[in-house]
Amino acid sequence: MQFSQPIDCTLGADCFIEDYVDINPFEKNSQDHRCGLNTRDGHTGTDFALIDFASVEQGVDVLAAAPGHVFRLRHSMPDDRLQRGVTSQNACGNAVILAHADGYQTTYCHLKRGSINVSIGDSVERGQPIGKVGLSGRTSHPHVHFSVKKNGTQLDPFRPEANDQCATQPSPTLWLNPPEYHATILRFAGFSNAVPKFEDTVSGAARLTNSKPNQPLVVYVEAGFSQHGDILDISATGPLGEAFRHSILLKQPKKSTRRAFGKRAPQEGWSLGEYTGQIILTRKGQIIANRFAHVTVAH
Repeated sequence: MQFSQPIDCTLGADCFIEDYVDINPFEKNSQDHRCGLNTRDGHTGTDFALIDFASVEQGVDVLAAAPGHVFRLRHSMPDDRLQRGVTSQNACGNAVILAHADGYQTTYCHLKRGSINVSIGDSVERGQPIGKVGLSGRTSHPHVHFSVKKNGTQLDPFRPEANDQCATQPSPTLWLNPPEYHATILRFAGFSNAVPKFEDTVSGAARLTNSKPNQPLVVYVEAGFSQHGDILDISATGPLGEAFRHSILLKQPKKSTRRAFGKRAPQEGWSLGEYTGQIILTRKGQIIANRFAHVTVAH
């Protein structure tokens, strides 16, 4: 069995792989198939993420990764970044499960409500649109969580014979055209009122959910395993459009690089409402990683 990319986008241009499968069976010891940290503890799929929220409104197709038929689906959950009403039972959000030959199943999570255009029992072809990327279930940003099972056992399509073991070199995969692996990650991102201490970013103490109109706004991030020549673009947008933007050239490979940028409040204060921070890491013109942050400015 071979699978195609399950989303209609171009990796490195308008989407990227945000998280791989966690192949480490032990809690709090997450590890991806290449012995890197580009995953989350207990993560069971590959996350193909879009780089902006506008794409959700425009519509980006989720595609059947192989021929098969529709086994199960859910289509009634709202697209809600705040994840209201989300539980462990419906964390996948609006979803389609396809059954394929040889006992394989693929699952496509976080689809847009009203976008699923197949029914249980329908046959599908490779590359056929089955819905659109949304914000349903346990997600705060637009992506499709793609997971694979064979005879009920979860697999990593990048290393299906892993047996809980990673490999530093490429291995045989289940991909028709294997996506390039990147170890670089962005983590501990958020808004703050000042450049935070590292321990506060790790613990989450630095992350604001609300801020006052007269307080500075700062977006911070840690980049893991960055390379020489990588560019970090840090920006924030609010009710009146772009609040600030700053690009930073990273000049040497580092296991951990911490950066922040922000501005003092304008004389009249920040406009009330929601602000979205975005951090994009590019390498030789290709988007490698992206993170969002959110804060509400209120009295």
